[in-house]
Amino acid sequence: MNKQDYMNTWVQEPPLDYSFRSIHIIQDLVNEEPRTGLRTLKRSKSGKSLTQSLWLNNNVLNDLRDLNQVASKLLEHPENLAWIDLSFNDLTSIDPVLTTFFNLSILYLHGNSIQHLGEVNKLAILPRLRSLTLHGNPMEEEKGYRVPGSVETPHRPP
Repeated sequence: MNKQDYMNTWVQEPPLDYSFRSIHIIQDLVNEEPRTGLRTLKRSKSGKSLTQSLWLNNNVLNDLRDLNQVASKLLEHPENLAWIDLSFNDLTSIDPVLTTFFNLSILYLHGNSIQHLGEVNKLAILPRLRSLTLHGNPMEEEKGYRVPGSVETPHRPP
């Protein structure tokens, strides 16, 4: 499969799903089997996954330092990673490694322990980021987390 064919079909591919695996260290993904779903993961000739979605939710990760190296071992085209789910882990900050995935469009970080709202600024360099979840982090208690009037309230008839 050439790169263009890969880019055209990635949306149809199931995620590489390591959720609910009690993973503490990102390097452990290399020796862990991903969860299986209804659809089979497509793999390259080298055995790497052809997906652009990596689900790491509901684990106990607190450090993403080696995510690039691990993604390179698991994914045929880690540079095209578009969706990372890191929700419900033990992350206390937004690791700069996430900013190296320039095609990232969906990033779930809700339900972690991210303390400071300023951490979000690191993600400003991601040109395709369209969906970011942060609720359930201590940062939501900081002034400015929710801008008044930024969320539409349902219209209620008089």
